[in-house]
Amino acid sequence: MAILYKTWDEPRSLFGDLMVVIFLITQCLDGVFTYLGVHIWGPSIEANPLISSAMAIGGVVAGVAIPKAVAITFGIMLHLRRVHNLVAALAVIYLTAAILPWAALFLTH
Repeated sequence: MAILYKTWDEPRSLFGDLMVVIFLITQCLDGVFTYLGVHIWGPSIEANPLISSAMAIGGVVAGVAIPKAVAITFGIMLHLRRVHNLVAALAVIYLTAAILPWAALFLTH
């Protein structure tokens, strides 16, 4: 757990800055792709049960925007705490588990 207790006096990192930007881009792309996918194919296309439930409760825009805002907030908090490797890992996970499947779906249909 020592990784979560980084200090503010550590120098800024180009790697960390780049990773948080990539993380933010993946979050935005996931939100846009989810919105477009639901608009084109209906809400059953969303594979994440948490997002599906949020969309059922608050509508498509709120159901996508609020979880994305929360994820972005946590990603920025991790970046500010200098936990750049975790931000990078999350960006890779979103890229492979969300962005690439959406892109493949859009390209094949």
